[in-house]
Amino acid sequence: MAASCCGSCVKGFCQVARRGLLVSVGAGSRGRCIASSGAGSYGRGWPGAGRPLLLGAVFALGGAFGAYRTLQRRFRGQKPLARQEASKLPEENLQLTLYQYKTCPFCSKVRAFLDYHGLPYEVVEVNPVMQKEIKFSAYRKVPILLASAGSTVQLNDSSVIISAFKTYLVSRRGLDEIMSYYPAMKATNDRGKEVIEYGNKYWLMLDEKETRNLYPVKEARVEEMKWRQWADDWLVHLISPNVYRTAGEALASFDYIVHEGKFGTIEGFFAKYVGAAAMFFISKRLKARHHLQDNVREDLYKAVDDWVEAVGHHRMFMGGSQPNLADLAVYGVLRVMEGLEAFDDMMTHTKIQPWYRRMEAAIGQSRVATQHSRC
Repeated sequence: MAASCCGSCVKGFCQVARRGLLVSVGAGSRGRCIASSGAGSYGRGWPGAGRPLLLGAVFALGGAFGAYRTLQRRFRGQKPLARQEASKLPEENLQLTLYQYKTCPFCSKVRAFLDYHGLPYEVVEVNPVMQKEIKFSAYRKVPILLASAGSTVQLNDSSVIISAFKTYLVSRRGLDEIMSYYPAMKATNDRGKEVIEYGNKYWLMLDEKETRNLYPVKEARVEEMKWRQWADDWLVHLISPNVYRTAGEALASFDYIVHEGKFGTIEGFFAKYVGAAAMFFISKRLKARHHLQDNVREDLYKAVDDWVEAVGHHRMFMGGSQPNLADLAVYGVLRVMEGLEAFDDMMTHTKIQPWYRRMEAAIGQSRVATQHSRC
């Protein structure tokens, strides 16, 4: 499963846009984010389903417009934490540019990694419908990280980005060499679709001495890899069904754009009601696809409590006194729900809150330490 905002990514507000166009107006089947995670057409089971072309067009335009404008409004003015920071990179003139969907959990994972390590980066928000921002790339998914220092290296897939860049920071080897250890391979997913997968993506390419320094206990490396993969293969699939669990929750996710104004009556209707309806129905398909319980909250609660149990009471993070890559991955996935009912319920009904607050503090402390190093 590619750890990118692609067919396996089923979270975030932006995701309805691409799906709406693919399903309703007959575009190709290579969706991003939620695009290939929900099957069927929005018109099915909806009043007026006998006029699929008209209804499909309305759903497509409404869902795409509403979701994109929602994302745009919600995160306007927010700067990535690490953009304001200096960093001690192996190459002082290395510039990082992250192409992302703000609410994609895979993109959020990469931001959590960059923020925690105090790496300065610029963000390019990709239009989830037109994707003009990544037209330079044959790889048509996000996140994409460009690392430029004279020449430019493109890193694809969130887990590859994190593994390769952690290797880079530890080993000081060139990114070109490091990326050769993460080959792209064609594979077939569980729905029979051909996808691009990456070898070794949970491995850090370190020599024996570097490995011992980073993982004094041998089991720590295996544990980190296991839970990074768990975040990609299971945790991410619980986000959309929980965020859009009920019509009310779906509507609440889009409601604020109406209160902010600056939309006409028709625009407000499409953004709030059609976008929310599209996400609500897609979330039901996702629940069935991933064999979730009728009350999808129970799956979310169990997942995060399993994580807390794995961390244990004897350590602050899975990485010990400091977060490791598994901590950053789980935190990055969960934080896309912040501000929504699903997030509040999770914090209330599970044991995740102490660990989650420690993660927030650890990233904040990393920022302060990096800023002091500049003085």
